[in-house]
Amino acid sequence: MVLSTLGWMVLAVALAGCGYTLAAAWTLPRFFATSSLALGRREAVTLLKPLHGAEPRLAENLASFLDQAHEGPIQLLCGVQRADDPAIAAVEALRSHLPAARIDLVVDDTLHGASGKVANLINMSRHIAHPIVVMSDSDIAVAPDYLARVLGALDRPGVGAVSCLYRGRGDAGWWSRFGAMGLSYQFLPGAVFGVARGLGRPCMGSTIAFTGETLRAIGGFEALADVLADDYAIGEAVAALGLEVAIPPMLVTHASDDATLGALWRHELRWGATVRAVVPAAYALSAIALPLPFGLLGTIVHPAAGLAVVALTLALRALLAGRVDRIAGTRGSVLLLPLRDLFSFAVFVASLFARSVEWRGRALTMEAGGRVSAK
Repeated sequence: MVLSTLGWMVLAVALAGCGYTLAAAWTLPRFFATSSLALGRREAVTLLKPLHGAEPRLAENLASFLDQAHEGPIQLLCGVQRADDPAIAAVEALRSHLPAARIDLVVDDTLHGASGKVANLINMSRHIAHPIVVMSDSDIAVAPDYLARVLGALDRPGVGAVSCLYRGRGDAGWWSRFGAMGLSYQFLPGAVFGVARGLGRPCMGSTIAFTGETLRAIGGFEALADVLADDYAIGEAVAALGLEVAIPPMLVTHASDDATLGALWRHELRWGATVRAVVPAAYALSAIALPLPFGLLGTIVHPAAGLAVVALTLALRALLAGRVDRIAGTRGSVLLLPLRDLFSFAVFVASLFARSVEWRGRALTMEAGGRVSAK
């Protein structure tokens, strides 16, 4: 009797997940409806790029931030922490290819806390030349209208920062493309649904744009020295000022580069454990976006009903993936979606118990409130 009840409960969760999937498929195209765009802006902008290692297509990704329909001065400010970092070669190649562009490089190994990325940002911040700062992770690529859209959103009254949603693009073989599917078909619909419904205020490393005045008001990057989820912390600090983090209806590209199963597992486990640490309730509820594993579990106890729910889940996931492909220009295999969802569920379960993560070769211990300490 108890087992039967548990089976029905699991299937009920799967059906709730089917309802969410259908709602996400309905919300997605409406969020990205065409919006007005004013090109030819003239603001002076510093683009912050903390770098670490020679990622695939790094120079190309960096170049996309300079290939903009923007008439104002742009400073591309890159930073590394070692004089022998392979990322330096990509910066030098970009300088040779674009000699007229202002591309500055900071090499500084000074540590300011447990987070190497934040230490890099602190070291770079002393060299910011312009009043508007747009920071983004090294594995992001953008379209030529990127700056115009970001600055347009930053202009809105009450906006203190702008962040951007993203799709996946695998640049390092099969496992990186498998990882990109998780970004495009799981993260993106969920983030759009949350933003459209007012369920969250995400602030993501794909883009965080603000003024230098706002950066100083939140305590600068120094306030984040021991924070792993620095992007989330910036969003919370901006909100504490009574300002909004705007999410415009646009996409940037995350150039996924996890070349092996182990690298992908460690990356997604770190991401999951970080989100769990800063928003535990919301992270627990996010399991509803993975109805397939619950449907399969329910099938063990109630085979006929379970198989019907699994079939419905597969159909709705394919529908949602098709909507993503049309909007984001992605192209994934529908046949791999079930495997991708099962992998995501395994990461979700493991992240509930993770107490330490690996970040660019450093072992970090998770502390309260999303803070970390180096082992």
